[in-house]
Amino acid sequence: MNLSLIDPFVLAQDYPDTLTEKLQSGHATCLRFDHTGDYLASGRVDGTVVIFDIETNGVARKLQGHTRQIQSLSWSRDGRYLLTSSQDWKCILWDLKDGSRVRTVRFEAPVYIAELHPFNHLLFVASLFEDQPVLVDISSPKPIKRILPSAPLRPQATNGEEIDPAVIAKQAAQDAKHSTCVTIFTAFGNHIIAGTSKGWINIIETETCTTIHSMRLCNGVVILLRLASNGRDLLVNSSDRVIRTVLMPDLSQLGIDLEPSNIKLQVEHKFQDVVNRLSWNHVTFSSTGEFVSATTFMNPDVYVWERGHGSLVKILEGPREELGVVEWHPSRPLVVACGLESGCVYTWSIISPQKWSALAPDFGEVEENVEYVEREDEFDVHPAEQVHQRRLDLEDEEPDVVTLDRVKTDIEADATGIFGVPVLLDIEDSDSGEDIIAVGPGTMRRRTPGTGRDAVTGDTDKDTRSATNGVSRGATRNRRR
Repeated sequence: MNLSLIDPFVLAQDYPDTLTEKLQSGHATCLRFDHTGDYLASGRVDGTVVIFDIETNGVARKLQGHTRQIQSLSWSRDGRYLLTSSQDWKCILWDLKDGSRVRTVRFEAPVYIAELHPFNHLLFVASLFEDQPVLVDISSPKPIKRILPSAPLRPQATNGEEIDPAVIAKQAAQDAKHSTCVTIFTAFGNHIIAGTSKGWINIIETETCTTIHSMRLCNGVVILLRLASNGRDLLVNSSDRVIRTVLMPDLSQLGIDLEPSNIKLQVEHKFQDVVNRLSWNHVTFSSTGEFVSATTFMNPDVYVWERGHGSLVKILEGPREELGVVEWHPSRPLVVACGLESGCVYTWSIISPQKWSALAPDFGEVEENVEYVEREDEFDVHPAEQVHQRRLDLEDEEPDVVTLDRVKTDIEADATGIFGVPVLLDIEDSDSGEDIIAVGPGTMRRRTPGTGRDAVTGDTDKDTRSATNGVSRGATRNRRR
């Protein structure tokens, strides 16, 4: 019914245009939708993970196991498992069926980002701070860590030619300075795409943990890598203030129709602000991969570009604070981003005016009030017995508030056994973001208990205390009399 009331021209719009909602449960630092878009995971600065229900904007579950800020979130394909990484040097795999911890893996360095294998939730890759990235197998109680290379693959000598030893020594010295900042799996999980601190992109084979292709993409640090839904388009955010979209070959054809030596990564578009030279905090693809959105440093707006022409199509005006992580809904024109100062989750979507004439052809919209002529039997009073019996019949029906009616999407049709987070009827109320306060750019601390209570209430508490003292003094005088 609601779909019929929406203007079809509004449904054809592929990107949002209006700030519509604000969610808050603590101070959010990172966000991630599940593959169906029913739930939004939010990692907080205190180490808690909150799962929001997109339809109700309510809290479906809270996960508490980390002690420091959450760095990254990664969903399994069926939506049942969630991998979280934190500044406490740990990664935790959660089972959302009951909120339990499946595995906890501790590393020897802080974790930049960790991502689950697209088809095996017991395998993930993690990039570490000033350390080599690792491929972790947690199928057994004791995790198995395999170190991945960070150095790029250098060209080998061909046709009997020898490479100058001085060149080899220089390359070895440069390769020793490489560190991997971000790692992600390809669409089928057979390969890992890694971005280094020197601007290189390495393609690593998952089974052998060896580099099969390397490419120098930029001069800065590769900050973030994201794959589009088709698995062939790569989005790269780097410290040189340029966002790049890269066309990748079909790596599933390696050994069949494609050789590692023939792999080529083609840069499609470069998005940047040539006037203000803005630096980009976070980037993401749209649900169809046709648009690219990004948040900017010291700026409250979200930029949206169209990949077809490489042009800027929309600037989403946000709140008066800098925005961090930005995510696009997997199937709807809906964008969410978290504020760095307040930790609120802001939502941009499309506000569609309802057209009731779609359901009633004789319905006419009026621009001003007109006198309404009622029908003869429109307001007839029904017998009291009939009204009472109707109420009794409605009381006999037990409403089902637990079962979820899920709408099957294209992604869900391909996957089997899609999981739904159980409804918790005794969930605690959302935490207030006032417990965390900002003490500097990017620095937060917990508010001292009791601090600012008088400042918040203002003169109200003083008036209350004065009134209370007045009552007490009056009662004392009465007793003396």
